[in-house]
Amino acid sequence: MGGKIIRNFAVDYSTIAGYRGDQLNYSQAEEYLNSFTNYERIPGISYAQPGYSLRHVEELLTRMGNPQLAARTIHIAGTKGKGSVAAMTAQVLSSSGYKTGRYTSPHLHNLRERITIDGGLISEAEFAAAMTGLKPFIESMKKDTSFRQLTYFEALTALAFAHFEKKQVDFQVLEVGLGGRLDATNVVAHPAVCIITSISLDHTQILGNTLEEIAREKAGIIKPDCWAVISPQPEEAASVISNICHRKKAKIVQVGRDVTWHKIGGDLRQQSLVIEGTTSKYRVSIPLLGDFQLENAATAVGALEVLASEGLAISAADIAQGLAQVRWPGRFQILQEHPTVLIDGAHNVASMKRLVNNVKAYFLQKRILLVFGTSCDKDIPGIINELVSLSSQVIVTRASHSRAAPLSTLVAEFAKRGIEPETKETVPQAIGRALSIAKKTDIVCVTGSLFVVAEALDYFSGD
Repeated sequence: MGGKIIRNFAVDYSTIAGYRGDQLNYSQAEEYLNSFTNYERIPGISYAQPGYSLRHVEELLTRMGNPQLAARTIHIAGTKGKGSVAAMTAQVLSSSGYKTGRYTSPHLHNLRERITIDGGLISEAEFAAAMTGLKPFIESMKKDTSFRQLTYFEALTALAFAHFEKKQVDFQVLEVGLGGRLDATNVVAHPAVCIITSISLDHTQILGNTLEEIAREKAGIIKPDCWAVISPQPEEAASVISNICHRKKAKIVQVGRDVTWHKIGGDLRQQSLVIEGTTSKYRVSIPLLGDFQLENAATAVGALEVLASEGLAISAADIAQGLAQVRWPGRFQILQEHPTVLIDGAHNVASMKRLVNNVKAYFLQKRILLVFGTSCDKDIPGIINELVSLSSQVIVTRASHSRAAPLSTLVAEFAKRGIEPETKETVPQAIGRALSIAKKTDIVCVTGSLFVVAEALDYFSGD
């Protein structure tokens, strides 16, 4: 299943023209990676210009021996939840005894978080060795004028494939970086399972201004005759995805119809639910809060059941164990109590609406203090429209990131809604101010961006 498994022999880099055998250390490897255009740090620029394709990435991988084909692939696209589903799926596969690589983005603190095997980060030495091996292929591509220059994400994706091949993983769980159709991860011809999580409006400058356009880009990962596990979608997105699946003769598992769930309990540390899949019923607990994580867990189970139906040894006990052990920080995560500090990386209108609903459900009649910062390329008015129903006590701030929205922009948007927020130049200053005025029974909610959330995690870890 999942296409032919190919194991390549280690490449003899000394035979490559121009290769001098220089072993990079980790800082040199990072510096080399950072020499490529990084669209994660450039707001509002479309990487998908007319004529853009994956042929240059495919050529690089071909020269490397096609490491992306060396393991079974679970490929995940979507607007929200794809990272959580990746974490859940990978953890269950590891719990089932399969060596499992996971490639996700962005990272919260350390670049190496993006590439893991059975939950363990790629080491600095492994990263440096992989980049040392990759560099001569990239340099040879640079000399070929028939191919455009690689981007940061494309180079990093190739490195992840090379690392997974070297470590001989059984599975690689790949989270799409952006979109799907033209994403660098979309180079596996026969994935074992494709997953489309919840789609909403985000990155509209790049992916399109309507749900239909965005869904078409996301569903670009679906391959002919593959399994496609689809999370509940808005009607406009669902129609597009369904049409693409039927055209490609993909076998559909529709979460919410073929796989259902209901919550049976929980507290501020975990929540329990029953998932009724296509073959079995599972009573599980997950250490992740928010109703959206229930949907994500059901989506992961839908994909895992597909793998089990294809002969993989994945039991109900493996599913329960893996979901109980999953970790995915920065998503409706409580960092402390008295006062309660809640962080959530919601950064579009749909995710902010979900956050607001969950805060109201978990913390009924509690006073909320908001610490808010977001990126300049987001729908700031729409996000704030959702957020203001939680509280009028707001501290706006900005992450130390090139895409962070100016404080003046945020202040002006809140002012339009009759709210005069405090301003703090840095996330630590904003959190410190919120804690200084919060009572023990209050909720401090830090949100608007994963970059803000990452700095909040640093604040409470003492880094």
